[in-house]
Amino acid sequence: MNKRIKRIKNKANLIRRAIVEMLAEAGSGHPGGSLSATDIIACLYFDIMKHNPKDPEWSQRDRFHLSKGHCCPAVYAALGLSGYFPVSEFKKLRKLGGMLQGHPDRRVPGIEVASGSLGQGLSVALGMALAGRLDKKDYRVYCVLGDGEIQEGNIWEAAMAVAHFRVDNLCAIVDFNSFQIDGRTEEIMNLEPLVNKWESFGWHVVQCDGHNIEELLYAFKQAESIKMKPTVIIARTVKGKGVSFMEHVVDFHGRAPVEKEKEIALDELKDIEEDEKDL
Repeated sequence: MNKRIKRIKNKANLIRRAIVEMLAEAGSGHPGGSLSATDIIACLYFDIMKHNPKDPEWSQRDRFHLSKGHCCPAVYAALGLSGYFPVSEFKKLRKLGGMLQGHPDRRVPGIEVASGSLGQGLSVALGMALAGRLDKKDYRVYCVLGDGEIQEGNIWEAAMAVAHFRVDNLCAIVDFNSFQIDGRTEEIMNLEPLVNKWESFGWHVVQCDGHNIEELLYAFKQAESIKMKPTVIIARTVKGKGVSFMEHVVDFHGRAPVEKEKEIALDELKDIEEDEKDL
């Protein structure tokens, strides 16, 4: 395993630990989808995206939008660990007077747009990408969608528009963990054949294991190379990834761990941090 991969895996582990700790402290929130999206977010913030924690409004930055805003603990963790704000803010998640709300908004440094009303994020990302084209800037836009979320019609209206305008600086990522709040997606509203659907809307599709860092990095690289059409990465993931008793358990879509569960989870997510001078 090379140093680049080790470094991203280390960051992903730190993000998962932060998710567990901040949700347990808050006593509410959404661990399952936050943990499933962690490796995607770690790759973006610690390798793929151009961004500057010292200048969150840097005009050349790549833009990131979490359409499934209820999974913001993963993004908060990435932002805090990147240096956008002190990690001490994690303890204030969902608390009165705290900066980190249950859904993200622009009061948090590094958050581009408020999110949480499911189905709207791809339209928002399209606006960001078109703005970059109009302003002649070469930034890229990344938008993470939930699999249950893409049952919404607004997503497919946006998908049609993105392809129509040949927006190749936008990359959508579907966090396909196969669960939504009421159960398995295949039982609530089956998404398959998902690849065919995106392709029929004019998108280039890349499939990958959403927890395999090498596959994710390759997928993002491929997305960047595709011109004159948008790319969607369908990342197959595990709800609650990294915490054994949360994996594939729909109850942890929206239930925070209690103290005893937190300790078990943190024990499973043993600190694998290595000296970053060696990474």
